[in-house]
Amino acid sequence: MSIASSSSSTGLNGYSSSNGLTPAASSQSENSYGDGENENVLAVSNGYSHTPYQMHNEDIVNHLYHAGFQTGHYADTILHVHQNSYRLHAIILSRSPLLAHLMSTSPQTGGQRVIYVQLDHEPEVTQEGFAIALGYLYSSVSISLIRPENARGVLAAGCLLGGMDDLCGYAYEACRQSISVETITEWLEFVDSIPLSSDELLTPQQPRSVFAQYARKLREDVLHFFVVTLPNTLEVYSSGVSESGSSQGHTGRDTLLQIFSRVPFDMFKAAVESPTFQIGSDQCRFKFAKDAIELRKGGIARGHGAEETVVLAFGGGHMGESAVHITRKVRKRPLWKVNS
Repeated sequence: MSIASSSSSTGLNGYSSSNGLTPAASSQSENSYGDGENENVLAVSNGYSHTPYQMHNEDIVNHLYHAGFQTGHYADTILHVHQNSYRLHAIILSRSPLLAHLMSTSPQTGGQRVIYVQLDHEPEVTQEGFAIALGYLYSSVSISLIRPENARGVLAAGCLLGGMDDLCGYAYEACRQSISVETITEWLEFVDSIPLSSDELLTPQQPRSVFAQYARKLREDVLHFFVVTLPNTLEVYSSGVSESGSSQGHTGRDTLLQIFSRVPFDMFKAAVESPTFQIGSDQCRFKFAKDAIELRKGGIARGHGAEETVVLAFGGGHMGESAVHITRKVRKRPLWKVNS
């Protein structure tokens, strides 16, 4: 059975022949059930055994996905999101707690139910991510569409719609594996922008993250990469001069400095003072922080009315604490005396 979407030029349910949302077609091998004498004969494909009813169930799911989701045949519900309209099926959409709520609270005036998903305040839910999550309600084949570039949007959409633990798990893992030297700056900006989902850390005015429990997981993953993995990947060592006279990790240190020069102050302070931030001796860490602060003066710290400084504690740190401390002082405005 071919799983390619319809080639209609208008596009069906948000799909077109060029947007990359159609899984690659898979060929199915012919299966023999024997001569009828043994009703329990198994069909073997790629080393896996499938009973006839399992194959029948797979055929049903494939039909639901391709005839139901991709082409919208026999739809009874119109879903509007972003600028897209999807012709879908209420019984399938009811798998999502959010969509089930929208269907139960939306008036049905005609033959088809119409629902609207408002995403004005959820910028992380992308069009592609939402389409993949919708498709997952019909079939797990949508998991094959997750890539590093769209994983965060899929995760956001899956968390929003609800009832998609497996999809969210795959999307989260793709996000985690995509954290690298090239993407760490973007990921740091992301975790700095999302609120934590823990109730005790939020004020009533703060919005809760669409990522729910994954917000904390992603924050921990990104900060661990930032503080621990990144210096090791860039080979930023304490010293050790090569035969040519150049310091080991010099290029890596410059890259690390550029990244540290662009992060918010609280993140910068926590990283430099963390005992897991291993770039050599306390003196090396002090020199690194001093160089980073100098770069920050012309960038992220400029115009904030505060001065960042680094202090090396006399005698080193105690009880596992860092001997290097970052502080920020608000610059005092000069007082002018007015003579009467």
